[in-house]
Amino acid sequence: MRIKATFKWGWVLVSVGALMACSRPAPSAEPIRSVKVITVGTQAPESALEYAGEVRARVELRLGFRVGGKLLDRPVEPGEHVRAGQLLARLDPQDLKLAADAARAQLAAARTNHALAVADFKRYQALKDKDFISGAELERRDAVVQAARAQLEQAQAQLSVQGNQATYASLHADVAGVVTAVLAERGQVVAAGAPVVQVAQDGVRDVVFSVPEDKVASIRLGTEVQVRRWSMPGALKGLVREVAASADPATRTFAVKVAVQTKDALPLGSTVSVWPTALRLPGLAVIKLPTSALRQEGQTTAVWVLDNTSMTVKSQVVQVATADGNDVVVTGGLQPGMQVVVAGVHVLAPGQKVMIYRANGAP
Repeated sequence: MRIKATFKWGWVLVSVGALMACSRPAPSAEPIRSVKVITVGTQAPESALEYAGEVRARVELRLGFRVGGKLLDRPVEPGEHVRAGQLLARLDPQDLKLAADAARAQLAAARTNHALAVADFKRYQALKDKDFISGAELERRDAVVQAARAQLEQAQAQLSVQGNQATYASLHADVAGVVTAVLAERGQVVAAGAPVVQVAQDGVRDVVFSVPEDKVASIRLGTEVQVRRWSMPGALKGLVREVAASADPATRTFAVKVAVQTKDALPLGSTVSVWPTALRLPGLAVIKLPTSALRQEGQTTAVWVLDNTSMTVKSQVVQVATADGNDVVVTGGLQPGMQVVVAGVHVLAPGQKVMIYRANGAP
């Protein structure tokens, strides 16, 4: 009987221990999280309408030959800096040399004909002095001399033209600059006047950007523009010097050229950001928040608002109008003086206790 009683009490103890092991522990208290907050206030927007621009040369030349022919050599490549008078391209001069030789032969023939006509006139003049011929015959011989002289002058002019065309077989740079494009290759037959090499002249640079039709009326010549380079810090000041009179047929935008005032040469083709002063947003007082304060709550945008009395947070739906740099403009849901959480928003819950984060050493 004692053995059965002992076994019974042992089984009860084991059952109680098993039940105690399966029961859930008491929930721990919600931790008080540190958050960063800002006090909401009104301020004026700082940004304006921003456009992407491109740096171009003030003067860009598309150079071509004055005569047609087969391109024999092109010693320059895109991106190469050339000096004034440097050889850019050369045509096959063989045909031009043959044309010059033909003009030279025609000049020799015209000179011989003129000399023969002058000699005949002198003989007929001697015969006229002896009354062997009439005055009309002498006048005919004088007309022959005048015609021979005109042919001689024509042959001389033709030789000069052919001589000039022989020199046109070489294309030289008119100004110092950078080769921005090559429009013909070796062995290609080019027509007279067809562009072969494009050169951007050294000197001042322009920033070119495009504006839509509803904004072009606000931009005037001489208005100030701020230009910011993507690859370098700081902004440059520029002035509008040209506004396109008609829209681009493809993009339906108007090109605007800005003269940049800088001592440093801007790289050709580099991309810049442009803020026209004439297109700045009106300086109305608005509420702005950093983007880190926003969170998505269903189909709406919300922020956490701090209650200083209970040091808890509550969710507040806001209406966002637009972006202003790294901030957003809020048009509804907040009032000046409210404190909004700007860091740690994704780990909070409604009614959660929080404490304001302070950096080490901060009062």
